Amino acid sequence: MSRSKRPGKRIVDQSLLVLGTGALATGLAVLTLAPSTSMASSHREAPLIAGDPRADNTDVYAFTSPDRSDTVTLVANWIPFEEPNGGPNFYPFADDARYTVKIDNTGDGRADLTYAWKFRNQVRDAANQFLYNTGQVTSLNDPDLNFRQVYDLTVTDTHGRTRTLLRDAPVAPSRTGQASMPKYGKLRSQAVLGVPGGGKAFAGQTEDPFFADLRVFDLLYGGDLSKRGQDTLAGYNVNTVALQIPKKHLALRGNTSRNPVIGIWSTTERRGADVHSGRSQTRTKTQDGYRQVSRLGNPLVNEVVVPLQFKDAFNSISPDQDRTVQPVVDKVYDPILPKLIQKVYGIPAPATPRDDLAEIYLTGICKACGPIKADLNAHSLNKDADRRQIVPAEELRLNMAVPPTGKPKRLGVLAGDLAGFPNGRRLADDVIDISLQAVEGAARTGKLVPALAEGDKVNANEVRFGTSFPYLALPHTKNVNRSGGGVQQSSLKPAQASAFGAAGALLLGVGGYRVWRRRATS
Repeated sequence: MSRSKRPGKRIVDQSLLVLGTGALATGLAVLTLAPSTSMASSHREAPLIAGDPRADNTDVYAFTSPDRSDTVTLVANWIPFEEPNGGPNFYPFADDARYTVKIDNTGDGRADLTYAWKFRNQVRDAANQFLYNTGQVTSLNDPDLNFRQVYDLTVTDTHGRTRTLLRDAPVAPSRTGQASMPKYGKLRSQAVLGVPGGGKAFAGQTEDPFFADLRVFDLLYGGDLSKRGQDTLAGYNVNTVALQIPKKHLALRGNTSRNPVIGIWSTTERRGADVHSGRSQTRTKTQDGYRQVSRLGNPLVNEVVVPLQFKDAFNSISPDQDRTVQPVVDKVYDPILPKLIQKVYGIPAPATPRDDLAEIYLTGICKACGPIKADLNAHSLNKDADRRQIVPAEELRLNMAVPPTGKPKRLGVLAGDLAGFPNGRRLADDVIDISLQAVEGAARTGKLVPALAEGDKVNANEVRFGTSFPYLALPHTKNVNRSGGGVQQSSLKPAQASAFGAAGALLLGVGGYRVWRRRATS
């Protein structure tokens, strides 16, 4: 590749742009994948995601805990667009999948630590009930919680040694409503558990922390910026796993001061699911038969960087293989989005090749890595890292030595707040606006593009985040399908509504209504 001749790109030259015959052959095998059964990650961004939303990883967050600065909080979400009133089965985690958060502290694109969640279903009465809960639920072991989930949490190190951190840990249930779970915050707190070694863990439903006007995919609002400002994710929930881990447990050789940089991504793995070509098998496969079907590191990469043809294949491989997929690498250096912005709004696309985007997505940011003249979160900054093993890989990178910001800025690093995206990702980081500015060259020039300074005009989540672990807001209970600021009115006439309500009460009475009444009036 011609880019390998450019000076000053040591890591990129060695690992990404000078490909041997074997690596090129592997890349071609990936690119000719013919899907048989597969899934995808992020909010419905790849073609095959509709087949299994429970495997769809929506977002990954990693940040120094604001109230425990010696720890890092890791958050991964699944199941996009959970309508709060999605009964009667609501939103369990898949019990035939494995959910993971992976840590690369050496820079080789492979997991040095894998935290894995495996869920199991427990139904108290499946024969005589259709209800998720048969009365008000006041605790996670309440007998009126008819359906519940528990999980085992394990960690596997780079040598393949696995330890169980939690066994049969309770999941915070889907929030079925105010009548069923009037004190959901109490249920949330019961699902926050201590982890050996000084950490914390949580699994359960939360409010979706991602905020954005996703109508941007309608040809960038069809050229009319006045149409911005509606948070498409407002009102929806997700399923969350979260960990708070002491930094020393994540750092290379356990030394945070010498080796503060880690890479983070999340995956979903399934048995029996496969993406393959007729001749070769190139997806990530574990020794126990699980295959990776979803992957997410940096936000928006698969949505707006990876070409449509390769989205499902991208979700099936490990970051250490990214450098072999030449067409995807090319779209980092010569991205599609700036050309579309130029076509729709007449804003000139920055000159290529985009070495600044390669730093953000593939190598991490360092003075020796590219045009962004700052040492921030490249693995090469770890003093004990073997630089011969470092490869460009799409990971969310975090420098754990950067302290939390007292007053976080939504544009993160672009606004001078080094504790924000793309140095890790906090819940309140405005990744849509940051990414839009970055793709238009702001990280290279150090100046925002004035014509796009307002971004999508959705600058914050619709509800406040918490101040303690797991920090995410409680799940919504109101239905999303409202218009004019109020709940949609029923088209039933009063007599019809009364009859419908009576019928509903009779139906609820099958085994559950009397119990609910007794508890509600006690």
